[in-house]
Amino acid sequence: MIDSVASHILALPIWVALLVVFAMPALESSAFVGFVFPGEVALILGGVLAAEGHASLAAVLVAAIAGAIVGDSVGYLVGRRYGRRLLQGVLGRFVRHEHLDRAERYIADRGGKAVFLGRFTAALRVMIPGLAGMSRMHYPTFAVYNVAGGAAWATMSVLLGYVGGSSWQQVAQLASRIGLGALALVLAGAATGLVVRRRHSGWARRQRDRLVASRPVVRLAARFPRTTTWVGRRLDPATGGGLPLTAVVATGAGSTWLFLGITQDVVAREELTSLDPRVHAWVLDHRLAWLDRLMQAATWLGSNAVLVPLLLLAGLALWRARRTWTPLAWITIVYGAALLARAVVGEAVHRHRPPAADWLAAASGWSYPSGHTLQATAAYGVLVVLLASGRAARTRALLAGGAALVVAVVAASRVYLGMHWLTDVLGSVTLGVALLCWWWVARSWLRSGPAVDAAAPAVPDEDPAGWGPSRRRR
Repeated sequence: MIDSVASHILALPIWVALLVVFAMPALESSAFVGFVFPGEVALILGGVLAAEGHASLAAVLVAAIAGAIVGDSVGYLVGRRYGRRLLQGVLGRFVRHEHLDRAERYIADRGGKAVFLGRFTAALRVMIPGLAGMSRMHYPTFAVYNVAGGAAWATMSVLLGYVGGSSWQQVAQLASRIGLGALALVLAGAATGLVVRRRHSGWARRQRDRLVASRPVVRLAARFPRTTTWVGRRLDPATGGGLPLTAVVATGAGSTWLFLGITQDVVAREELTSLDPRVHAWVLDHRLAWLDRLMQAATWLGSNAVLVPLLLLAGLALWRARRTWTPLAWITIVYGAALLARAVVGEAVHRHRPPAADWLAAASGWSYPSGHTLQATAAYGVLVVLLASGRAARTRALLAGGAALVVAVVAASRVYLGMHWLTDVLGSVTLGVALLCWWWVARSWLRSGPAVDAAAPAVPDEDPAGWGPSRRRR
């Protein structure tokens, strides 16, 4: 269905196509069209029209951004005026009003972030404006996040289509994966926040006791006592070896899987690598003198000349503060592993860089993976983990956000300067995140000792799953 609609949009006169680019995101949340036809597809197709020279890129961007902002504003007003009335009809039979009240209070208190992040996934993009209106969120607050999110999402979608060109179906799949990833992050963040806020409350204890007492868990515990004890500990949010470790393992596994998938595409020269020439050509066509100088300076943030002294100074500072050489040892191991992985993968893949005539800085070695990007990911990541230990949640979030921003700038600089393909930096980021996660797991394992679970005693009958606080091993 979407392919058929897309072919019709691409065949329309320019002014009609621009009207569609405006109307689809505008109707997505205001008339719930997004449940049937995601607005991002229309924006990607608008980018394709601009890439083929049928429309101005500026005109497509203006139409897309305006439609995104107007649509969510209308959805907000509909929710504010008619939301409760709609729920008093047939729809209200399927919604518990206490749950709705709780959702409205949550969006009223923290809705700005939800409005912005919800823009990047179709499921939330359709619903959040109406919920924001129903919760009586202050409209100026909603408008600020709506404009910021609408401009970022519309620009990203149009540029994906502009760069992808005739390969827009692959670009649409990539955008859908980004949306699913954003939704997963939002849901994971919400679940983690809920667990953290309530782990010391009676709610968490009641939910745990209810799960432990359920018939399936009791049967599993009787049949596999050691296994259920181990699973219970892996889901315990109160200990570093419980839910936090499980989340890191899941992230490490996902990053490893993504890295292997990107590497397979690079070796076989298929799927994601089809975007590389288009991205490279688009960058060459949009270079600016001031941005050239900025990127040439920013790329040094991922070089050995900057990172090695920085890591050495940080390790010495941590030694002076904590009177142990362990942080410096971990820094050496993680950064050394990144350098080794870069050399091994580069020699195994043997991928050539873009043409040297397009470079704006010196480069050597194989193209995949990007050494600067991998080094920046490993270096700033290990520093965040070591420096964030024992600090407040806000400080940890600021450190992590700053490190992610620096890595993103370094990755963008390598593509902008013409020395790497897009998949080179994507593979480096996923490889770097995987290395950090598995290092975190090894570090936790060495701290707690490998024999904790192996030596666990038989599980008492009164706590068949081994999740009770009084039975937890220290």
